[in-house]
Amino acid sequence: MTQRRLFFIHGAGGYADDGPLAGALAAALDATLDMPRFSDDDMSIEAWARPIRERLVGLDADDHVVAHSFGATVLMHVFADADVVSRSAVLLAMPNWGPDGWDVPQYVFPGTGTLLPSVHHCVDDDVVPVEHLDLNAAFLPSAPLHRHPVGGHQFDGLADVLAAELITAENR
Repeated sequence: MTQRRLFFIHGAGGYADDGPLAGALAAALDATLDMPRFSDDDMSIEAWARPIRERLVGLDADDHVVAHSFGATVLMHVFADADVVSRSAVLLAMPNWGPDGWDVPQYVFPGTGTLLPSVHHCVDDDVVPVEHLDLNAAFLPSAPLHRHPVGGHQFDGLADVLAAELITAENR
């Protein structure tokens, strides 16, 4: 039997910062970590979406997908494409780019497509305000939303909680 993989999509400029969380999640899931480095220079949706699409094609149905912050935004865009196979994912500290959020039209979600996410946010996140969780709920009305009292932007100390959610999500 092949070991499960965790495909972790880091946030903008967050490859190093997201590494500890990705590693702890992989360990909690007994999974092999796949965390490619995405561009810090080209922040276009397509620059990040292209390698994400390529990685998703190689994943098995029982592999895990976690996307953090800007990476969650791009994953939403990838799954809005009708050609992408449906799967579950965990989205962490996902910004809202609409007029009530950060108001950056090029990043606004085009729809949920085939993504079946659960969305997590920490109340004490000092990068993406927790109010973004409530704004994103309108775009994801059937998604389970999880508000953690502490953990900050990096979900410090929450790897086991998130791993349990990944296991629950795959059984939905």
